Amino acid sequence: MPEGPEIRRAADNVERALINKTVEDVYFAFPHLKDYGELLKGSNVTRVDTKGKAMLIRFDNGYTIYSHNQLYGKWYIRNTYNYPKTNRQLRLALHNEKKSALLYSASDIEVLRDEEVPSHPFISKVGPDLLSEEVSIDELVGRMKDKRFRNRKWSILLLDQGFVAGIGNYLRSEIMFIAGIHPSFRPVDCTEDQLNKAAHAMMDLVKQSYETGGITNDPVLAQKLKDKGVKRSRYRHWVFNREGESCFICGSEIEKTVAGAASRRLYHCPVCQGSNDK
Repeated sequence: MPEGPEIRRAADNVERALINKTVEDVYFAFPHLKDYGELLKGSNVTRVDTKGKAMLIRFDNGYTIYSHNQLYGKWYIRNTYNYPKTNRQLRLALHNEKKSALLYSASDIEVLRDEEVPSHPFISKVGPDLLSEEVSIDELVGRMKDKRFRNRKWSILLLDQGFVAGIGNYLRSEIMFIAGIHPSFRPVDCTEDQLNKAAHAMMDLVKQSYETGGITNDPVLAQKLKDKGVKRSRYRHWVFNREGESCFICGSEIEKTVAGAASRRLYHCPVCQGSNDK
């Protein structure tokens, strides 16, 4: 599933293709949405927002298209009506004079009035978005100490979109590594220094991943490894997807576990992130 940085990058592409241009044609695959095509035709896109893994395409007629890529959704930006060759199913298409924004495979698409957006079931419950909202380190630490979150294991908490929006599987492992937190720990088990490190890691890694197209490793180290011919999958992250390889910091072997209701894979360094003794 794409995480917050990937959705924000996709939103940037959609916005560049559509903003301030008249929508000349609209296609919805789902029958219950088809009547909205005529409603949106002739309007202009004013901006494209994100809230975690959700995208919000805003129109100047007071309507918003909400979409969530879930596991398989993917946006394509093409010249008008130039569809890609793919086995994916087209779910939504927005066409203007020069560009088409095409959403494939996603099943979670809605059209809302602007005033309905804040009360949408996902939007109303999701936590702060670190790429589209002003969030301070103190605010993040405050959420970690909140009674709703402080007693939950980090390995579960970081995937909860109600805690912080847009963090998914690879960012989860990377944040805990940078903060030096063992996956079995909870915020209540951590020192003030660890909480601050976790807050900074969240802010920094989400932004870095957005800016670099998914690289969460140290950019200088990543470039050195790339120059040596190391594959991207081997230098992209500190620990994620690096089971059995050496930690870039201490040389210990990276370990893999599973955590969460869906038993999603999680990686950590047993030395840099300490033991699970509390």
